[in-house]
Amino acid sequence: MMTETEMNPRSQFPLHQLYFYLTSGCNLRCRHCWIAPTFEETEHSTRSLDPDLFRSVIAQAKPLGLSAVKLTGGEPLLHPDIEGILDHIRQEELSLTVETNGTRCTPEVAAKLHACNTPFVSVSLDGSDAETHEWIRGVPGCFDSALEGVKNLVAAGFHPQIIMTVMRRNHHQMESLVRLAESVGAGSVKFNLVQPTSRGERMHERGETLDVSQLVALGRWVERELAPQARVKIFYSHPPAFRPLGRMYGDNGDGAGICGIFGILGVLGDGSYALCGIGESVRELIFGHAESDRLEEVWNHHPILTEIREGLPAKLEGICSRCLMRSQCLGNCIAQNYYRSKHLWAPFWYCEEAEKSGLFPETRAALEKTSGGRELSVCELSG
Repeated sequence: MMTETEMNPRSQFPLHQLYFYLTSGCNLRCRHCWIAPTFEETEHSTRSLDPDLFRSVIAQAKPLGLSAVKLTGGEPLLHPDIEGILDHIRQEELSLTVETNGTRCTPEVAAKLHACNTPFVSVSLDGSDAETHEWIRGVPGCFDSALEGVKNLVAAGFHPQIIMTVMRRNHHQMESLVRLAESVGAGSVKFNLVQPTSRGERMHERGETLDVSQLVALGRWVERELAPQARVKIFYSHPPAFRPLGRMYGDNGDGAGICGIFGILGVLGDGSYALCGIGESVRELIFGHAESDRLEEVWNHHPILTEIREGLPAKLEGICSRCLMRSQCLGNCIAQNYYRSKHLWAPFWYCEEAEKSGLFPETRAALEKTSGGRELSVCELSG
């Protein structure tokens, strides 16, 4: 006899959020971008999701449990009908997250964003001065434009998040960026790592990124010194195994890096359904197309999504198989792991390199199980 879950698979895996990669184009040339969109100097992107298709996907997703959308890209605010898309999100009463470079965030767009349901906006600033930010972002004048966008958001009622991707060129500006964020009215700062994907992969190869020992040390400094004395919330996006429990689950926590893969699906600018934006460069992680495939069928029955749901976290390999945080972390980023190895269960690069360097936290690793099935930590085994 079929179980309730077999008869109604969405009862176990509701589709909570859609990530819309609204455009395949961007008005900046960021050195570290993990998607590498086409550079476009025009006012609007010519490589954008059809608005009617956007509305169709929303209509199909709501019966599956949709309550939130994230708009990203490319640069989402380059979409030629961005105001109409925001109006539709507001009308559907969906929670909204937007990731933007800020350069197109006019007062009018900021007001539209603020009118949506529980909106959250993050703006990328990769340096506390124009020289550093524009070296990374590749377009003169984009620092002042991004700052103006932040100020427009604040004037509209936001306390936006500022995101800096940390690398050799800018890591010495992390504290000054926090001070800048405080001065303009931001609500938080998030420090991201350069992922070895697409343009970021080339940065790793050229030695423009920090090595894992430097990244681990920076994480300790951020969480022990910088965050406690900042007037805005600070997040450092290393894996949960490297975070103090208080930073994951306490008042300052941001979800512990817990992956939402079980409730999230990506929609690319051409209308393809994908694991996330990784579908732009890893075509086997595209699951269908909104014009020809029913979302319910894709979400509930695509073999790769089924494999991920059945395999996480038990099938994770390497250090991820032994990590005590694997049920929360879920391999940190399946998309990144697959890009690097063409294998869904490969360990996350950061944790793998940390283990090789003797830097993986001993208290977060389990080497074997007792006869009763309980996992022993490294400390227990050595004690």
